[in-house]
Amino acid sequence: METNFRGTTICAVKKDGKIAVAGDGQVTFQNSIVFKNNGRKVKRIYNNSVVVGFAGSVADAFSLCERFENQLNKYSGNLLRSAVALAQTWREDKAMRQLEALMIVADKSTILMIDGTGNVIEPQDGICAIGSGGNYALAAAKALLQNTNDEAKDIAYKAVKIASEICIFTNDNIIVEEV
Repeated sequence: METNFRGTTICAVKKDGKIAVAGDGQVTFQNSIVFKNNGRKVKRIYNNSVVVGFAGSVADAFSLCERFENQLNKYSGNLLRSAVALAQTWREDKAMRQLEALMIVADKSTILMIDGTGNVIEPQDGICAIGSGGNYALAAAKALLQNTNDEAKDIAYKAVKIASEICIFTNDNIIVEEV
């Protein structure tokens, strides 16, 4: 029996020198049961200077987060170098290639999306979203960024909130971390 826990929305927004990463708290078991509604999929690492948000299998995401923090330690907090090193290992390592997760990582100046195919992408417009409700949150964040004076943390929060009203794998128990 497959025991993957899935379903989430993570959204990162960069505005006015601040970066905020928001994520909902729903953990879905086998795509049919809300197992937990207060999961924490956004957290601070590396002396609270980096924020990580993850979507996908919970165990896989925790493994990737731990490996990413190891890379940050190895490369003295260099976000891009650490992300590239993680993506290279993720793509090349046979066991890691099986990991089913996506990550958004951010420090005070940069947002990056990392996936298992070796992609490390910095969003062009300072907005990035992943997970089951990622496209909804991305669209909402773009609209909010263009049409409001809200701060990054408010835009990220509202984007995930809007996604929670559309995506059945996303709830409105939202955590926001800002760097």
